[in-house]
Amino acid sequence: MKELMQRYEDKDASVYLRVMTYDDTENIVAWRNSQAVRSRFLYRAEFTREGHENWIRTKIKTGEVVQLMICDLATDKPLGSVYIRDIDRTSRKAEYGIFIGEESARGRGVGTATAKLMLRYCFEEEGLHKVFLRVISDNFGAIRSYEKAGFTREAYLKDEVFVDGEYLDIILMAAFSPERNSER
Repeated sequence: MKELMQRYEDKDASVYLRVMTYDDTENIVAWRNSQAVRSRFLYRAEFTREGHENWIRTKIKTGEVVQLMICDLATDKPLGSVYIRDIDRTSRKAEYGIFIGEESARGRGVGTATAKLMLRYCFEEEGLHKVFLRVISDNFGAIRSYEKAGFTREAYLKDEVFVDGEYLDIILMAAFSPERNSER
């Protein structure tokens, strides 16, 4: 798995990012199966150790995904995970995803700080031009957090996904590399 070229940390939010390893599997599986996290994902099937290890083998090790752990700066305790997936090196774009697994880390700016750190990573180390995300339209806290981090709304898609017996609206958001403005 890829190493980070520099340290990504936010002292105000007391978090830093590190590369995810196989040792993080137990936390990832537990967090993804918690109702608080699962209810905000488009993919809500039960998450298993085998599925996560397959994700590492087929997505992370192939470079299609970069997944990092969000950790507490003071204790090194993992709080959640952040990733970019479906990395398109030709168009220089990828899809962003995050989950805060530890309840104590929610609602205190960890998500916003992490998004800012991950965008910096995407633009500086991956050389991406655009990072986009999909968010369920009623996830107001996440939308505010993404906007604070620099994402802007690009589209509103009605009845875009069918999850748990109902159609959900999705908002597409994106952030662009700071070099975009200097190219124009």
